[in-house]
Order: sequence, then C-alpha cells, then structure tokens
Amino acid sequence: MVSSDITIRTARLADAEAIAGITAFNAGKGVMLERSPENVIENIRNFLVAEHDGTVIGSCAIAFFTLHLAEIRTLAVLDSFKRRGVGSLLVGKAEEVLREEGVTTAFVLTLSPVFFLSLGYREVNKEMFPQKIWRDCTNCPKLMACDEIAMIKELDGEMAG
Repeated sequence: MVSSDITIRTARLADAEAIAGITAFNAGKGVMLERSPENVIENIRNFLVAEHDGTVIGSCAIAFFTLHLAEIRTLAVLDSFKRRGVGSLLVGKAEEVLREEGVTTAFVLTLSPVFFLSLGYREVNKEMFPQKIWRDCTNCPKLMACDEIAMIKELDGEMAG
C-alpha cells in the first residue's frame, strides 16, 4: 500500500514549520504533544520526514538516552496520508539510523499501541525508562495523568534496510 513516490530523509531547517504544523494538528486532536517551531528547529537533526511531491507529509524524531537506548518520538502523518504505510516507513528508517549508531533497544510512548505491535514492539512498564521521565515527563502537562503506553523493540540481531 506504500506509494513509491514517498521519500524518507533527514529533516532540514526549511522543514521545521511543516513538522510543527503536522504535530500541532495532531496535538489538537489529543493524540500527541505539540512541538513548537523553535523546539523543532533546536532538534532538527533528530527529525526524519516523509516527503511526497516536495511536500512534507509526516515526521518522527529520535532521542538518544544511552549508548544502547533511544526513543522514537513525535511520529505524525497528515490525515490524507494515514493508513498508507507512511508511519511504518518513518519508524523503519528511524530504526535503521538507530542500528547504525549501535543502539540495541528502541522505545516509544504512544496512544497507538496496535500500530507499534504490528511493527514488533511490545508493551512494558513506563518506569523502565527513568531517563525519559526525568528528562521529558517532568515538564509534560500530562505528568500526573499520563495515558501513553510504553513499548520497546530490541533492534540487535536485525539487519538494517
């Protein structure tokens, strides 16, 4: 179902507004936290984008926590491109980058566990990631009522690409 005219690439500064717009739209629906254009710019080298006909249609980011643990975060796709494999392509590329860096475990905090189950992730307890809680969650408006599900995937032993 994936269109061959979708490209996954490292984000550029020029993509920051589009990434922020996609996340803002999805945050407005309550499915993710918003990322400001300034936050996206500050972290631009950690973002990947999906592009179709020169337009950014989706994005995700990587956050490194240890030499072997990283989070795949801020996964968002324009509604008109959902259920077409774009999210899977973005996560796949993120996992490839993580493997190249020697990361052996990827984790996500998500409201879409079925999607990540289909990609080989399994549910775990959020408390497995104290680094995440101390770095990001303490500033989150959902801290005391977090509804996200923690999931992990072991990346070692898989071939990239």
